Amino acid sequence: MNSLVKATRAWCDEDSLWLDLSDGRTLGVPLAWFPRLMRASPDERKKVTISTRGLHWEELDEDISVESLLAGRGDRSRPDPKTAAA
Repeated sequence: MNSLVKATRAWCDEDSLWLDLSDGRTLGVPLAWFPRLMRASPDERKKVTISTRGLHWEELDEDISVESLLAGRGDRSRPDPKTAAA
């Protein structure tokens, strides 16, 4: 994983979290991966802070690393459906 890739812009639409990355890519992931963001209002979602490590929503107490998004990982506080069913 290239830890030098940073978010340069972040926004949400009705269904997805989008990032423009410093290497020119645009990444979109489902809001369903992040229940706090999915339940948040559009105005709350707009209040994102971009740091060297990722994204932060102070009011929502949500932190998402760019590295985890690039690895295809959503909210790690949710139970894994494979282990929850066991």
